Amino acid sequence: MSHPQLLRLTAEEKARLKILFLAKHAKAGGRLDAIDGSHALYHHELLETLRAIGVAVEAADRFEDIFERRDADFVFPLLNRAGFQNSEMLAPLLLERSGTPYLGASPIIRGLSDDKHLMKQLARAHGVETCDWAIYRRGQPVPQPAFAGPMIVKPNASSASWGIAIADSWAAAREQVDWLHAERHDAIVEPVIPAIDVAMPVVGGAEGAWLLPPLVYPNGFRTYAEKRNLVAVTDDPLIPLADPAVEARLETMTRALMTELWPFDYGRFEYRYNPASGRLSFMEVNVNCNLWSKKTISRSAALIGVDHRPLVETILTHSLLRQNVIERRSVDLAA
Repeated sequence: MSHPQLLRLTAEEKARLKILFLAKHAKAGGRLDAIDGSHALYHHELLETLRAIGVAVEAADRFEDIFERRDADFVFPLLNRAGFQNSEMLAPLLLERSGTPYLGASPIIRGLSDDKHLMKQLARAHGVETCDWAIYRRGQPVPQPAFAGPMIVKPNASSASWGIAIADSWAAAREQVDWLHAERHDAIVEPVIPAIDVAMPVVGGAEGAWLLPPLVYPNGFRTYAEKRNLVAVTDDPLIPLADPAVEARLETMTRALMTELWPFDYGRFEYRYNPASGRLSFMEVNVNCNLWSKKTISRSAALIGVDHRPLVETILTHSLLRQNVIERRSVDLAA
């Protein structure tokens, strides 16, 4: 896979820019959170990474800070899982209202990409294969789906495997759907497919969208507690795909989906792949996903020799450029 030139800020831009880092655990000091677990470590690491780049960064952890820190030139919004449904859309909406440039996708793209059902519909519209599914919005009837066998039930718009359950029967699946509805979530049900998860990371670089090497999650289903390090686990067992033909198919499928979503600055497209049959199916997309150095995007970049800090600076600079916060002529391309 190609290795585009990285982007970096000039000394003048670093001295001038004021960035607001808006995240739930921005002020937690790097301590593991009782509910969000290692997400708090991620927020602290990213705050320190931005400061190490050399820009002036102020930490904030409330939506109100958007209007109280009006001198910010740019906002890095990570205030998700804020205690209400679709909270990941609120900071971008408020920033649109205030006219402040920010990292990541627009509110309407965040809503589209976070809705697993709508993204599967979009995939099929673009000829991208996806597995069967059934959507159960709150307040709608809950009929048994056409497919049988073991099923996976999950929130239609959530992350990190929160609320996911594997059900051996429709009765058990229906019970999980009802529970998710009670928790104020729409539910999506899919058949369990014998396959492995493959992620295709995408970031913004000097030439626009840059697809990083895909990574495989070989160990199957992982719980929320495991993903957030609320139980003793090792780092995510990510390994390179190492199959050029499948990688080419992933790139084709991802670029087809990106026509509806880009520019979102960074994200991760997830697929299910069965090496025995060769079947490759789109599963979901997570724009503005986890940028912790231990997670997919950074570890994928490391495979081609790109360390965490220059990766974050490239993503940040790309967003500043496309929103005209900095001038294109002043951008310095990293060696």
